[in-house]
Amino acid sequence: MALRHIWLDVTPLRSSPPFRRLWIGQTLSGLGSQMTAVAVMFQIWQTTGSTAWTGAVGLAQAIPLVTLGLFAGSVVDRVDRRKFYLFTTGGQAVCSLLLALQGFLGNVPVGGVLLLVAAQSCFTAGGGPASRTFIPHLLPEHQLAAGLALRRIAFQGAMLAGPALGGLITGGLGVGTCYVIDAVTFAAAFYGAFGLPRMKPGGEPARPGLRGVLDGLAFLVRTPVIRGALVTDLATTVLSMPISLFPLINSERFGGNPRTLGLYLTAIAVGGTIASLLSGTFTRLPRPGLVMLGGSAAWGAALTLFGMSPDAWTGLAFLVLAGAADTVSVVSRSTIVQMHTPNELLGRVSAAEQVVGQAGPDIGNLRGGLVADATTGTTALISGGLLCLGAVAMVGATTPGLRRASAKPAPR
Repeated sequence: MALRHIWLDVTPLRSSPPFRRLWIGQTLSGLGSQMTAVAVMFQIWQTTGSTAWTGAVGLAQAIPLVTLGLFAGSVVDRVDRRKFYLFTTGGQAVCSLLLALQGFLGNVPVGGVLLLVAAQSCFTAGGGPASRTFIPHLLPEHQLAAGLALRRIAFQGAMLAGPALGGLITGGLGVGTCYVIDAVTFAAAFYGAFGLPRMKPGGEPARPGLRGVLDGLAFLVRTPVIRGALVTDLATTVLSMPISLFPLINSERFGGNPRTLGLYLTAIAVGGTIASLLSGTFTRLPRPGLVMLGGSAAWGAALTLFGMSPDAWTGLAFLVLAGAADTVSVVSRSTIVQMHTPNELLGRVSAAEQVVGQAGPDIGNLRGGLVADATTGTTALISGGLLCLGAVAMVGATTPGLRRASAKPAPR
C-alpha cells in the first residue's frame, strides 16, 4: 500500500467549502462539549462521592436520546434539515448557559444538574441525526468514508484536548468556567451551519408521528448489514463502557486529583487520533463490516487489559489501544450506514445510529457504575471487557450479512 494511502484523506476539506466550514464549527463546538463532560462528572463526584451518581449522568443523557431520537429522526426526514439543526444547536447553547449559572451559584442539588444535562440531551436527540445527513449532500459518494474519518478525527481531537483542558480549568477556575466556554463554542457550530445549502429530504417525505418511525424501523429490520452493525455497537457499549469508573480509578491510582481525571479520556482520544490519522489503512478496505467487528473485539480486549493492569501509566497505554479500536469501529459503522441507506430514510436511520452510538455508552456507564458499587472498579472493567468479546463473537457468527458487507452504496 502506498504511503499516501495510509494517512487520513483530507480531500473533502479541499473540495467542499461548506463541508470545511461545518467541520471547523463542529470541531470547536465538540471541544467545549468535552470540557463540560469532565466538569459535570467532577461536580457530581465531588457532591456525592458515588460512582452510581456519576453513572446517572449517563442515564440523564440516554433517556432523551432513546425516547425522542427516533421521532426526531422522522422530523429530520420531513423538514429542512439545516433549519432544524440550527434550532437544536441554539437549544444546546441555552442549556450550557444555564449549567454555567448553576456552576457559579453553587449548592445546586444533584437532581437539578442532571435535569439540565437531560434537557441538553433532548436537543442533541434532534441535532445529531440532522447533522449526520449533511455529509452525503456535501460530498460525492467516493469521498464519504474520508469525510466520516475527518468527522471522527474532529471528535477525537476535541476529546484529546477537551478533557485535559476541562480538568485544568475545573481545578483552577471551577466548573462554571467550563460551562461558559462550552456555551461560547456553540457560536462556531452556528458558523458552520449558516454556510450550508437548504437540505430538504429527497424522495417521499416521512409520514408524521409514529408511522414515520415505524417505517424507519421496518427498514432496519429488513436490512441485515445495518441491523448487524448497530447491534454490534449497542452490545459493545452497553456491556463495557468504562467512563463512569474513571473517577474511582483516578482516586485509586492518582489520589483523586482533578487534573489527572482528564487523562483517562485523553488517553482514549490519543488512540482515536492516531487511528484517524492512519485511517487510510482501513477506510479503503472493501469489507467495512469485518473491520467493524475486529475493532469492536479489540476494544473489549484492551479494556480487559486496562482493568487487569495494576500500574496507572500502563493502564493509560491500554486505553490508548481502546481508543484506536473504537475509532476503527465507529468509522466503519458510519460508512455502512451512509452507504446502505437511501436519502429519504437517512434521518431516521441516523437517529437509530445516534441512539446506539450515544445512549448505548450512557447506559453502559450506568451499568459500570452499579457493578463497581456492588463489587470493585477492577471487576466492573474486566467483566465488561470479557462480555464485550463474547457479544462481538456472537453477533459476527449469527449475522453473515455484516461479515460480507461491502462498501457498495445504496441507490440515491
